[in-house]
Amino acid sequence: MDDNKPLTAKDLVTNQEVRWCPGCGDYSILKQVQTVIPELGLKRENIVFISGIGCSSRFPYYMETYGMHSIHGRATAIASGLKAVRDDLSVWIITGDGDSLSIGGNHFIHLLRRNFDVNILLFNNEIYGLTKGQYSPTSHKGQITKSSPFGTVDYAFNPVALCLGADASFIARTMDRDPIHMREILKRAHLHKGASAIEIYQNCNVFNDGAFELFTEKTTKKLHTVFVNHGKPLVFGQDSEKGIILDGTTPRIVELSNYSLNDLWIHDESDRNKAFILARMFDDPTQEGAMPRPFGVFYAETRACYEDLLNQQVEKITTTRGKGNLDAILRGNSVWEIV
Repeated sequence: MDDNKPLTAKDLVTNQEVRWCPGCGDYSILKQVQTVIPELGLKRENIVFISGIGCSSRFPYYMETYGMHSIHGRATAIASGLKAVRDDLSVWIITGDGDSLSIGGNHFIHLLRRNFDVNILLFNNEIYGLTKGQYSPTSHKGQITKSSPFGTVDYAFNPVALCLGADASFIARTMDRDPIHMREILKRAHLHKGASAIEIYQNCNVFNDGAFELFTEKTTKKLHTVFVNHGKPLVFGQDSEKGIILDGTTPRIVELSNYSLNDLWIHDESDRNKAFILARMFDDPTQEGAMPRPFGVFYAETRACYEDLLNQQVEKITTTRGKGNLDAILRGNSVWEIV
């Protein structure tokens, strides 16, 4: 390939057979990533995809870039190490609700806290797919699965709320069946300097088919979703006839025949408190009067990245002290002489 020729989506397609079930939402996510990456102006040798274990984690095989299929829950740890020594790379972490929110939960929250400049695509299908249909940390209470034949009694994780609690600097949600919206969110994540966490609703048509159909089907989508945009009011409905206001800290649905757009909740990506309220708009969507599910960028802030602070520290120390003696550094000041 000519290094001076811009990348195309076809340049990112590998010779590997894509081994996902026909109809899986992963195909759409792969397609959108392959479409967006060439638009980012990156060189192929500066792009890395790292995954853990799960259906989603086959992803690096299907991207003609550098990549690594790592171990269960540890993609975040491996990506952190890579970014610490190669801060020039565009690093993408591909993971699932089981991979990152169960065995990899500890690594996941600390990567967000440290704010490495990486992009995390968390495929959420509310089920364990690769191991054939056990309930996952995001499976809803009462869900019938292979490992909960009478319904799970667990209280499900809310990924967006979890990311906010871990002090992530960029948090968003999109879905596999809205490719235009997904591409917009992927671009925003890339432009963000810091850890970008994107929850992607992804349909597992074998073990949890239709889990998100209220939010993806044309007949119900407009009634059950609200797309949040910075500086814009929260409006939804078949004909955009409904809005959301904040009654203190409680969101409430109103009819726009009785309220103006200026009366509505205006989304502010920099407002962490309101982001928490948005994240908890998680009512049972089948119940009458349920709040619509938010999609878009919940929260974004600019703060220092871990790798930048680390490199600054190393540069400062080597400038003032020289390279130093590693044995002496490891030994520290707590030394006893035993006689």
